[in-house]
Amino acid sequence: MLQSLAGSSCVRLVEQHRSAWCFALLVLGYLLYLVFGAVVFSSVELPYEDLLRQELSKQFLMRVLEASNYGVSVLSNASGNWNWDFTSSLFFASTVLSTTGYGHTVPLSDGGKAFCIIYSVIGIPFTLLFLTAVVQRIIVYVTRRPVLYFHIRWGFSKQVVAIIHAMVLGFITVSCFFLIPAAIFSVLEDDWNFLESFYFCFISLSTIGLGDYVPGEGYNQKFRELYKIGITCYLLMGLIAMLVVLETFCELHELKKFRKLFYVKKDKEEDQVHIMEHDQLSFSSISDQAASMKDDQKANEPFVNSQSPTSNDSSLNN
Repeated sequence: MLQSLAGSSCVRLVEQHRSAWCFALLVLGYLLYLVFGAVVFSSVELPYEDLLRQELSKQFLMRVLEASNYGVSVLSNASGNWNWDFTSSLFFASTVLSTTGYGHTVPLSDGGKAFCIIYSVIGIPFTLLFLTAVVQRIIVYVTRRPVLYFHIRWGFSKQVVAIIHAMVLGFITVSCFFLIPAAIFSVLEDDWNFLESFYFCFISLSTIGLGDYVPGEGYNQKFRELYKIGITCYLLMGLIAMLVVLETFCELHELKKFRKLFYVKKDKEEDQVHIMEHDQLSFSSISDQAASMKDDQKANEPFVNSQSPTSNDSSLNN
């Protein structure tokens, strides 16, 4: 008895919070899909990259020995970082799913190219679903409830509050995802100034992804693995913040009116004529069906004498 009650209570709890459970599964599934892509890309491309590095190393040693015979010595040799370790593959998978695509790292093997196609075909719609679900939940707490609170609590005009809220939210987003990260990148990247760092933030979060500036690719980059993971998180969070701001501005009443100027208006007369024709056809079909049903009923009725009741009464009297 207790087990049945506990089971029914669990079922009711799940049904009451079904939306939250579905959203949690969506987030978990997307993160697992991102990690899955990183693992596959790393396992497929890393051996191929290692083979290329060995071939280049042999050629490099041959050139060094040849230069040494001519009296030219190599004092130092800085080896590059791996392009397909787990963190770099995770960063690459995030740029593929977000359609940023810097182009600084590309699959070289045939297996990696084939997997990239399949991974993108499934992952890009999955990313759109993930971002839509996240933005819809965030905008309730970030935009709609604050605007409604100031409108009801303090009696301000809803349109004025919405405009001020959108401006404040845009300023906070620019500060947190453009200005502050640009200052951080200008410190962590040796060759970047503030303008170049701000340029990278804009190119990345707008999903343009030119690839002329990519962080974490220096030879002496400290904590490179952690740095790559942080950049991946920054790109996902920044993209969500940009979509929240765009959705907030799109909900402004003035912007909705402006957008309606470019929409194609429906012709009401054509719609009314179409509705009337549809109603006439429906009415005629119904009347035809009713008439046919009456004919069938008459055909099925037994034969009835057509004499009038008065004639029958006269005959009985006689």
